[in-house]
Amino acid sequence: MPAPVSSLIPVAEALTTRPLMAGHDVPVAVWEVLSTITDERDPRGRRHELATVLVAAVAAGSRSLAGIAGWAADLPRWTRPRLGIGRRPPSLSTIRRVLLRVDADVLDAVLHAWLAALAPPPPVPAAFRAVAVDGKTCRGAKQSDGSRVHLFSIVEHATGIPLGQVLAETKGHEIAAFATVLDRIDLSDVVVTADALHTQKAHARYLHRHRHGGRYLFIVKRNQPTLHAQLTALPWQHVPVADHAEGKGHGRRETRTLQLVSIKTGIGFPHARLAARITRTRTHAASGATSRETVYAVTNLDWQQTTAARLAELVRGHWAIENRVHHVRSPGVSCLSHDVA
Repeated sequence: MPAPVSSLIPVAEALTTRPLMAGHDVPVAVWEVLSTITDERDPRGRRHELATVLVAAVAAGSRSLAGIAGWAADLPRWTRPRLGIGRRPPSLSTIRRVLLRVDADVLDAVLHAWLAALAPPPPVPAAFRAVAVDGKTCRGAKQSDGSRVHLFSIVEHATGIPLGQVLAETKGHEIAAFATVLDRIDLSDVVVTADALHTQKAHARYLHRHRHGGRYLFIVKRNQPTLHAQLTALPWQHVPVADHAEGKGHGRRETRTLQLVSIKTGIGFPHARLAARITRTRTHAASGATSRETVYAVTNLDWQQTTAARLAELVRGHWAIENRVHHVRSPGVSCLSHDVA
């Protein structure tokens, strides 16, 4: 079973006070965390601890088994005992055997629990903790059949820290992974943001039925034609702009407006209480060309639980997380564990 978050908090607290050599803080910290995983191998003839092999895979930052083995071989001798390495570092064949046998879901849960334990609290606690769900195809990682590794993950808005992920066979399998990945975290006082792919009735019902009553904010586009048509038909021309924001970057100026209205009848989406229309207008500085995009959103939050400014912040936060996940994520040990087969 994955180590619970609470079991990693003392490790995280100890690491904040223990003096570590410059440049080697992260590998040692990861080694202590990974040592909480039970090693199922036969102890007879076992030369390297499970955590020693895993920390090489996590900390090396390499895209290949040879790169991981090379990182371990290049470690200074005075550092090796702190990572459980004796006279010789783990070889390429040892690393391969261990990664083939390790449970990627358990490993993933332990690492994400550690990250969650290390995350600082937000400076001003919000009424609800916001998390985004999104998928990403890992770069440089393939499964045994040659297909790319596709992960579906949860990321916290405030810190950008991933809280969990599961393997989705393809982007089309993300819908099935929605409940699986969210079952890993406590949804008390949590609002889940998701793109249009996950604006599904089953997902809304899952969050509503959850033992802690999860909240949602889902983007609506034309992939849900009936719901999109219902939202488009609302009398937006009579709804004032409730939030307005402007920004500059990447050679363009962007203006964002949000209109918000209560949903009483006529919207066939479970437990939705508020609907929003978000309009983004972009003007390119060089050409002066202007483009406009309008999207809609639904949420089961009500007027007592949120404001237009907070919903606009949640939408912007989700788009920021999408950009971060899509452009920054590189193959880590979870990707490698599927790549070595």
